[in-house]
Amino acid sequence: MAETGAKRRNEFSTLLILSLLAILPLSSAGANKFNLRNRKISTVVGSSSSVKSNSTYAVIFDAGSSGSRVHVFNFDHNLNLLFIGSDIEVFSQIKPGLSSYADDPQKAADSLIPLLEIAENAVPQELQSVTPVRLGATAGLRLLEGDKSERILEAVRVLLKSKSGFQYDADSVSILDGNQEGSYQWLTINYLLEKLGKKYSNTVGVIDLGGGSVQMAYAISDQDAANAPIPSDVNTKFVQNLYIKDAKYNLYVHSYLHYGLLASRVEILEVTKELGNPCILAGYEGTYTYDGKEYKASASQSGSSFGRCRKVILEALKINESCGYNECSFDGIWSGGGGAGQRNLYVSSLFFDKAAQVGFIDGNQPEAAVKVIEFKKAAMLACQTKYVDAKSKYPNVYSSDVQYVCMDLVYEYTLLVDGFGIDSQKKITLVKQVAYHGSVAEAAWPLGNAVAVVSSSKYSAAN
Repeated sequence: MAETGAKRRNEFSTLLILSLLAILPLSSAGANKFNLRNRKISTVVGSSSSVKSNSTYAVIFDAGSSGSRVHVFNFDHNLNLLFIGSDIEVFSQIKPGLSSYADDPQKAADSLIPLLEIAENAVPQELQSVTPVRLGATAGLRLLEGDKSERILEAVRVLLKSKSGFQYDADSVSILDGNQEGSYQWLTINYLLEKLGKKYSNTVGVIDLGGGSVQMAYAISDQDAANAPIPSDVNTKFVQNLYIKDAKYNLYVHSYLHYGLLASRVEILEVTKELGNPCILAGYEGTYTYDGKEYKASASQSGSSFGRCRKVILEALKINESCGYNECSFDGIWSGGGGAGQRNLYVSSLFFDKAAQVGFIDGNQPEAAVKVIEFKKAAMLACQTKYVDAKSKYPNVYSSDVQYVCMDLVYEYTLLVDGFGIDSQKKITLVKQVAYHGSVAEAAWPLGNAVAVVSSSKYSAAN
């Protein structure tokens, strides 16, 4: 699995660069202006003697539905990751996400200032003007109604242009398409595992569960790619071609909007509507707020039940909806057909977080190998819990989420087994970070985005 650090990323091919350019987020800066508070970002820069003239930094903001995060990477001229201090990246996060400020775009933009300060502290001042910055907003903003998302993005554009020293251009701030997100996630994890350049059957598949959407991505055979169905939506493409380190990959990728963990609660509550919901812990009665809307969220008279909750979730996932293809996942979508590229699965984000919160993995470790059925076992215990006892039983679950602990675990189990067709006895890797050359890097799409941005910059400079 390990090549030498020098060989690992030695010269991505031009074809990779061009294929990644095709999935870079695009947007144009709008004309609306917002009055930012009169505040300059402070910058504390290390000694310039530590700056390598042939290194390139990239700053990537991940504006997700559950929070905002910043990643700072440094690459050498061969696109090998360099250490920043003692770590392979600078990473920080804040809550809530930009979509929580749907009616206050200025406040949304200002929420990023602490992260921007961290990024500017990490990049030497003399390199900031040539350091590309990107903000990719994911499902949370994709789900906002009307022009709310664009107003937030415009406020962020103004912030980055006027308050930071980074290289800003028209592509810097955009809503990241879910398929782009999945592609970058696949690239990130296989990149860190040093799988790129090998046969597609040696790569790993990824499932990334966010707040608003869930992505599945894995490499498929040439034959399966040639036989891939063409979606009725001309803007949708099930298979992307990536050329990486002299290897071609047919990447199946699909993003399921509305099926992230936070958004799925709405789908589940809508099944029972005003009736009691068997996924909510006994004794809880209230409402669930998502995307500015309130939904009735009350337990059924008999309390929560794994079996009854699972039936509701199967309906919410639209498991039985026809997709018109030979192999379907859920909600009428082609599954990609499976195969060797899906043999080893790295499952990230809220899958990892929820497993750590309820205690069947150690959240202080970067990854954990578990059987899918562990989610069922945890769910069955959670569904037997009353709301009044849940806070003491699950101290690591946020107090605002504890009433949904049965719902969330049953959903994650059902999504894996029924949604994606994964055997309950299959071992998967729950991953938060990936070990890399004595350090760890976040198992998230921003690294793949950074590689694409830096690659495209180097390609443009060479031509």
